[in-house]
Amino acid sequence: MAEKQKNAPYGKLTPLMALQLAAPHTWPAAILPCLVAVACAMAAGGTVSFSMAVVLLAICVLMQAAVNTFNDYFDFVKGADSADDNVEASDAVLVYNNVNPKHALALAVGFLVVAFVLGVYPIVAAGPTPLVIAAIAALVVVLYSGGKTPISYFPIGEVVSGGVMGGLIPLACYQVLTGRLQFLMLLWALPCIINVGLIMMTNNCCDIEKDIAAGRKTLPVLLGRAKTVALYHGLMVASIAIAVAVVAAFFPRGLVVVPFMLLGLWGNFKALWSNPLVNPSRIGAMAQVGGFNVMTGAFYAAAILANGTAVLGF
Repeated sequence: MAEKQKNAPYGKLTPLMALQLAAPHTWPAAILPCLVAVACAMAAGGTVSFSMAVVLLAICVLMQAAVNTFNDYFDFVKGADSADDNVEASDAVLVYNNVNPKHALALAVGFLVVAFVLGVYPIVAAGPTPLVIAAIAALVVVLYSGGKTPISYFPIGEVVSGGVMGGLIPLACYQVLTGRLQFLMLLWALPCIINVGLIMMTNNCCDIEKDIAAGRKTLPVLLGRAKTVALYHGLMVASIAIAVAVVAAFFPRGLVVVPFMLLGLWGNFKALWSNPLVNPSRIGAMAQVGGFNVMTGAFYAAAILANGTAVLGF
């Protein structure tokens, strides 16, 4: 499909386009950190509220949907996205459809508003701490793509996205579910932090040439592709190694799950390791790193849960 004709009247932002802007294939970056936090809360003993866990999961997904929509909007209005970037049409709604970009901006704000409305429940239950953490996360969401000098133009995108989605989400979720602000949760969340950062690094490594032309100084732009790929491989290994180490140190009965994790990861790990992370291989790379997140996060949460009995209440 051709790019939007500037002189043509705008069409409607359909529900399907709204879903595509929300980018469900990226939601594991929000779902799995929340799942790990729920697993840690259950392993800590006591009763964990099922309804609260569901609400927290919905909030995390809405925050991720807002990130995706804001990113698409700002990249489009700044001319950073084009049909030549080797992305699927469903991943570039504003590029391939004649839609008013302001409607996408309103959708992104709407995602954040609904997330904060849902957030009233955990705030009433657990106090102001999750509100403070959520406000910091929301500010980062907007600053990541918006403003004169967005975070995405600097070599800290991987750290920021990993820290917020992979670190602050589990920290806030654990506090809500247990009533305790446990900073050890940040250590337990390290595999999630790394894996979310890998999603951003995948995108940025595939976009090196495009980002140089756009004046972005992302980490892969500064390092170059060869060093970025070497760092990428190191982080893949570190994610798995840290997950195993955390389980061994804090949830030792969950070690029974580790062999299944390693076996389940092997095919995906091998494919992602072999990907050159260049623009033509972007679609495959994004699918592979998404699979890596799902497999690692799901098995990690399962290993934590296997450490002991837990109770779910409503």
